[in-house]
This record gives sequence, C-alpha cells and structure tokens, in this order.
Amino acid sequence: MPNLPIPRFGRSARSRGHVASAPAGPEPTKVETVEVGGLRWINIDRPRPHDREWLEERFNFHQLDYEDVFSHNQRAKLDEYDEYLFLVLHFPRFDKAVGRLNGAELDLFVGPDFLITLPNKTIAPLEYLFDRCRSSPEVAEQYFGKGPGYLLYKIVDTCVDASFPMLRKMANKLDRIEEEIFSGRSEEVVRDISNVKQEIINFRKIVRPQQAVFTDLERSEHEYISGDLDIYFDDINDASERIWQMLDGYKETVEALETTNESVINHRVNDILRVLTSITVIVLPMTLIASIWGMNVSVPGVDDQTGFWAILGAMFALLVGMLGYFRYRKWL
Repeated sequence: MPNLPIPRFGRSARSRGHVASAPAGPEPTKVETVEVGGLRWINIDRPRPHDREWLEERFNFHQLDYEDVFSHNQRAKLDEYDEYLFLVLHFPRFDKAVGRLNGAELDLFVGPDFLITLPNKTIAPLEYLFDRCRSSPEVAEQYFGKGPGYLLYKIVDTCVDASFPMLRKMANKLDRIEEEIFSGRSEEVVRDISNVKQEIINFRKIVRPQQAVFTDLERSEHEYISGDLDIYFDDINDASERIWQMLDGYKETVEALETTNESVINHRVNDILRVLTSITVIVLPMTLIASIWGMNVSVPGVDDQTGFWAILGAMFALLVGMLGYFRYRKWL
C-alpha cells in the first residue's frame, strides 16, 4: 500500500463519553468518544455523508477508505498502511423490520492512539461493549491499557461471540421443526424450513469471507497488532471456524429435514391415494351389477321382489369379501 501522510492526531483531549459536534453541516455530527491513557475509542453509529467531513478534518485517511466506509456494500478485508489499519467486517444481525437475519457492516480504523468504529447499522454487542467502557473505568482500563491492538481484539471477539446465541436459537428452530414434522404438521412447516434455510444461507455469506480476514489479523506483523496479540486473534479465528462448522451442520440438518418432510407428505398422499383407489375398486363391481340389472331390457328377477333382495345380498357379500381380501393383503 502507498505511504500516506500521518493522520492529524493533535486534538484536545476529551473526557470519557464526550459527544463532539462538527463545526458545520445540516445536522450535528454525533461522535461518541471514550479515552483512557491517551488511547481513544471513537464510535460513529450509522455514519452519514456529513460525518465524512468531520473525519476528514481530523484524519488523513485514504480517500478510497472513506469511499468504502460510506458505500456500505464492501467485502470483508484488511488494508495495512504504515500509519494505520483499515478493516471491513460483517456480523449477523436480526432485522426485526423484515423478520429476517441480515448482515451489518463494521468499518474500523486503528492507529497508534485511536480506534474508530463506524457500523452502518446498530450492532448490539458493539454498543454494549462501548457502554461498558464508558460507564466503568475499571473495564476501560483493562481493555485500553494494552494498546489499540488489544482493544481491536476485544471489539471483534465480542461481535463474533454474539453469533453463538443466534446459532443456538437456530438449533432450537430445527428441533422444533423436527417435532412438528412427525406430529402431523408437515404442510405447515414448509414455510418454517424455507425461513431457516434462508437464515443459514445469509449467515454463511457473512461468515465465510471473514475467515480470510481473521487469518490475516492473526498473521499480521503490523506494529499495532503484532507481538503477543497473535494468540488472541488465533482465538477469534478458532471461534469463526467453530461457527462455520456449526453452520455446515445446520445446513445438512435442514436439508435432511426438508427431505424427511417431503417423504412424510408423499407418504400421506400415497395413503390417501391408496384408500381412494381401494374404494374405487370395491365400488366398481357393485356399480357393474347395478348397471346390468338397471338396463331397460328383460333380466332375470326383474319382476320378482325376491330377486331384488338376492342382488343386494350378492353385492353386500362381494363388498365384505373384497374388504377382507384387501385387509389380508394389507392394502387397507
């Protein structure tokens, strides 16, 4: 990567939890900052175009990085510069508005005395960690005291670990679907199976591209994340692999459940068709007899009431005999 001018770090210190405003613009820029020991964590939730002006006034980041931040559709990646790191990560997030799991993009700048997070959507684990650091000096000292690389690890690790409760809920959905399939609700669970499959597909799209980024973080020799931090980022890499393995297992499970559900539905349809076919076969000879004796020609017993009852008796005997035969052959 080309060498860039050193970011302008010479700003007045801010107290923990201070909210700064941009000097100009249609709306005030909300910048939440936590500072401990000269290291600042700057968080801008859902950055807007005028937030870029605030950043450009204080940092000389590459223009392509700014474009990546505000495009909100970048792939996961790690760019290393001499003066800072730029990361694009994605994390699963349940969107209540559409009732579906989607991804949220998190852009990060990491420098010698700052770490900037810019989520394009609200990420609950990130907000929780930021509020803990803002409200608890002990927690902030623990996370900030080891430098920007360790703070980066805690942020990414917290967001990655938040995937496991989502995966447990997904496992519970699969268990419930399995119970419903064998409880006679096969037709109703078709939509549930489709929704879970979509969640698994979206989850896999989010997780897979990031595995390469976590591997790059683990192997990076950049001064901000080098040294003894490789073991921490290896832990993130392991967690990401566990998530991927669980998703692989869920993918196989939901495919097996879909196949099983189709088999149950087909079996039920076959049972219905077998019963209807049996009824048709049983009724057919009686219909034939009734048709013959109902013709407008002279037939034996047509003028005799005894013949009528004899025909009914023969039809009843035929019915009982065919039912017995079908039961013997286990067709009914």
